[in-house]
Amino acid sequence: MTGLPAVPGAVAGPEGLPLHVGSPLAEQRRLRAGALVLLPRDVLRLTGPDALPWLDSITSQAIAELAPGASTESLVLSPEGRIEHAMRLHRDAEGALWIVVDAGTGDALEAWLTRMRFFKQVDIERPEAVVVGSAAEPAGEIAWIDGWPEVAPGGVRYGEPTGEPWRWSEAVLGLEHAAALDPSSFVGTLAVDALRIAAGRPSLAEVDERTIPHELDWLTTAVHLSKGCYRGQETVAKVHNLGAPPRRIVLLHLDGSEGAQVAHGDEVLAGDAAVGRVTSAAIHDELGPVALAVVKRSAPADADLVVRTAEGVDVAAAQQLLVPPSAGHANRPPRLPRLGAVRRPSAPPPAG
Repeated sequence: MTGLPAVPGAVAGPEGLPLHVGSPLAEQRRLRAGALVLLPRDVLRLTGPDALPWLDSITSQAIAELAPGASTESLVLSPEGRIEHAMRLHRDAEGALWIVVDAGTGDALEAWLTRMRFFKQVDIERPEAVVVGSAAEPAGEIAWIDGWPEVAPGGVRYGEPTGEPWRWSEAVLGLEHAAALDPSSFVGTLAVDALRIAAGRPSLAEVDERTIPHELDWLTTAVHLSKGCYRGQETVAKVHNLGAPPRRIVLLHLDGSEGAQVAHGDEVLAGDAAVGRVTSAAIHDELGPVALAVVKRSAPADADLVVRTAEGVDVAAAQQLLVPPSAGHANRPPRLPRLGAVRRPSAPPPAG
């Protein structure tokens, strides 16, 4: 990736972006105070008279009337309702729709959108750009502003927010603009991970080949429950109204006394039974070691869990509910008793 400011002393991660520059805990405080983060992102730009209604018809969010300057997010779902892409959407002052996605997913999304375009008047571009994140003010005019944890119109939240503040934006910058930024104003991506995990904010890190939005409470900001049909909509409606998500996301507060490193993919146990896996982990400057995990809905909500690391070390974990086991069933009809289970009234006792 070209056009990035050189950040001195940075430990490089994916795409050459700095994982951290100094102390990760100090960087979290700097991030809250206005520091910037170079993000591994792909960018698409949609223009044309059909762009908004067309994308509205094939993804999970209602965006046909998205106003210039507004932001939202939307999911591309499989026909079975499983998450394939997570899109951050911003409409600029000229009416173009900017799509920001995780690095490495842009090619697949562009190919799918191109196949789905048919005869619609939509132009799909891949501009050369850099994406910069901020927990304070947006770093540019074209900026996606995250609405989490507030419930977007047409959405629903199953659980309660974690209580940790989350304010976030991602600005799309031209290469010259990005290269002119002050390198000393940047922190690494580990700082973002820690704040995101503490806020219970889902990302593609929490998604596997089976994930549906309900499991991550992503109906809060990325799904409109009363819009028209789109691919995967039947599953979204059925699970919300009549069923229950088979898994649920939890925030884990980890025991850090052993110094064991918990990481993505580590197994989560309830007693001797495997109930899920860690999806994201970090050390928070106030909460200590924390992680997000996706566990079975049947895992006891009041149980203390254990995370087993790749090295075989067991780390105690207290769970904070994000999606409760009761999620779903919004309009589930009451169950009628089985015919064979109906008890007939007993005969009255004999007189006298």
